[in-house]
Amino acid sequence: MASSWSKEAPTPRDAPRFNPNQGGRGVGSVKLQKSKSVDSAGSSRSKSSFQNRPSDKLNPKTFDPFKNSTKCLSPFANLYANGGVPCRLFHGSVKHRIQWEIPPEQVPFNPILVALADGLRETVHPYMFVSQTGFKELLEVPNAGEKATPLLPRLAPPLRAALAHENVEVFERGLAATIQLSDVVGPALTPHLKVLLMPLAKRMMEKKYKERITECLQQLEENCGREALPIIKSKVPTYSSIYG
Repeated sequence: MASSWSKEAPTPRDAPRFNPNQGGRGVGSVKLQKSKSVDSAGSSRSKSSFQNRPSDKLNPKTFDPFKNSTKCLSPFANLYANGGVPCRLFHGSVKHRIQWEIPPEQVPFNPILVALADGLRETVHPYMFVSQTGFKELLEVPNAGEKATPLLPRLAPPLRAALAHENVEVFERGLAATIQLSDVVGPALTPHLKVLLMPLAKRMMEKKYKERITECLQQLEENCGREALPIIKSKVPTYSSIYG
């Protein structure tokens, strides 16, 4: 009787178990695996749909425009993002300003002023504001002329690039920076005028820029002295001297 019972009703220890001849799993194991797969897939879809809600793009608390974008940053933006520029944007209730980590008069012009000049071509906030404001404030510190003059060979190329930029705001920033630099360094800028005047001469043909460029040329002539006039006239023949 015992032998007959064991053949017809296998003990719980013997059923069901993995059969190596079938290359698969027991029935209970297969059902459990399918259940886990369904639950996992459903959970993934639910999590994905929650994370990718269309409203997230409109919500500044959940949408980060700088996420996973460090590889696409410009040299100045990358430098600023990694703490290479000793200032940070301060969001005021009325207007923005930058807050220096050290007093501006202690900031090394080399390489910070050069980096800020390169950043004048930025078109994305906050980099465009930081570069423009930082460049302006450094040139306002005591003895800025003495610090900036040795750097003119490195400052002229990025200023020229800003003056030649197709973006109007970038051009305006380059124009303001060029005028301020000439106010600070004076005649020391004269040897670099040809570099700066080339993009101005091309834009002088456009009516909307003519007045602003004329003002810039007059400021350059005044700050750089009479030696600047022949250089200006060689690039912009229609220019009339402020000295008559």
